[in-house]
Amino acid sequence: MTQNQSIAIIVAVIAVVAVVLFYLRTQRSRRLRERFGPEYERAVSEAGSARGEAKLEKLEKRVRKYDIHPLEAAARDRYIEQWRLVQARFVDDPNATVDEADRLLGEVMAARGYPVSDFEQQAADLSVNHALVIEHYRAGHAIALRHARGQASTEDPRQALVNYRALFRELVDESARVPAAAATRY
Repeated sequence: MTQNQSIAIIVAVIAVVAVVLFYLRTQRSRRLRERFGPEYERAVSEAGSARGEAKLEKLEKRVRKYDIHPLEAAARDRYIEQWRLVQARFVDDPNATVDEADRLLGEVMAARGYPVSDFEQQAADLSVNHALVIEHYRAGHAIALRHARGQASTEDPRQALVNYRALFRELVDESARVPAAAATRY
């Protein structure tokens, strides 16, 4: 074999390896984008492509270690009733219901097996299994923070409750377990 042939083979092998690595990276990105949806874009914009994706994969591995489980029927029914009461109190005291809704979400998360620590960790953990509604949770929490500082508008508590409701419904899995007529009440 000549030196030119050896070089050609080495170049070909390097090219094949580069194509395979590119393909694997593209597949990894596609899988993470599909899994995390808007949360993928958030992670990549905050940390860059490679670091954001590595962060999401690390998050997936951590959440896999948790004992995430559905609510038992009695607990689910109790939380749905508590949520209904929070919403009913909204008319009389919209400001207090934001805090109540936030507290109730924390209870449901804990009952499902999510560790309840600081907000950012909760949101990150929830994003693994609830990526499409995590933006609602973040928006509701931002409103709750503005509310606590006395900077919320009169419309903000309603919007916070709407945002929290999206995550609440997914956490209690209403769409699969509550008849459609009852689900529209919440």
